[in-house]
Amino acid sequence: MQAVRSILVVLDPEHAHSRALTRAKLIAGVTGARLHLLMCDKKQDHDALLSLLSSQLHDDGYDNVTHEQHWKDNLHKSIIHVQQAEGCELVIKEHRPDNPLRKALLTPSDWKLLRECPCAVLMVKSERPWTGGKILAAVDVGNQDEAHRLLHASIIDHGYDIASLAKGELHVISAHPSPMLSAADPVYQLTQTIEQRYREACNAFQAEFDITDDRLHIAEGPADVLIPYTEKKLDAAVTIVGTVARTGISGALIGNTAEVVLDSLESDVLVLKSEEAKAHLAELARG
Repeated sequence: MQAVRSILVVLDPEHAHSRALTRAKLIAGVTGARLHLLMCDKKQDHDALLSLLSSQLHDDGYDNVTHEQHWKDNLHKSIIHVQQAEGCELVIKEHRPDNPLRKALLTPSDWKLLRECPCAVLMVKSERPWTGGKILAAVDVGNQDEAHRLLHASIIDHGYDIASLAKGELHVISAHPSPMLSAADPVYQLTQTIEQRYREACNAFQAEFDITDDRLHIAEGPADVLIPYTEKKLDAAVTIVGTVARTGISGALIGNTAEVVLDSLESDVLVLKSEEAKAHLAELARG
């Protein structure tokens, strides 16, 4: 988070003074990042409103503020086009769930943004302040390949940064699979051996990232159930999830977990991607 030098703030024409802008001001106030305000609308001109918001931000002490109105085919493509053009490392957008029927018929634009945006995306879901709150970082400690290790480091670094600027507490959730009698590896046939392996991996993880026992939550079951359960139990203000997948592999980029939890979570959600995924998506966006 400290490395973020430019933030793209997506504003809803009907809710200009949005939660997204509130979060952007909090982060920019600590990091000194530039704020680029974006309205995506092909019908009405919002330049006067954008100019007013920029002026108010300048008056509040935010010196580096720019703005624009842009439309390219659809909402998520418009956002990604501007993110690439402006070199923003973080996109902040308020999330408004679609109604159940609409969601069943087509993929919501927010899901498409999470899948295809080459940089980190913060979906703002709550009006509650971050100050003094708990930050929940979701990691897959059992996955020790290099891509996951780097992504875990990024997730924890962002978690510590947010906890620092919010004067809150960082907690970590890691789910491990239930036993499967059909598993080729005998370790995964018994609950005790699975949990032991995860505990050993977690001990190394805790030592590397300085996570105390009371801040680490290990549970058996699917991540898309356990992450929302732990978030509600802790009453977390922000939940951080990540993905290493690439488009076309195992379905969507987000790998379904982040998509499933997005509407289940009551907290804000920060979605991070591996370096490989970011490079691949940036290449697609340029094409």
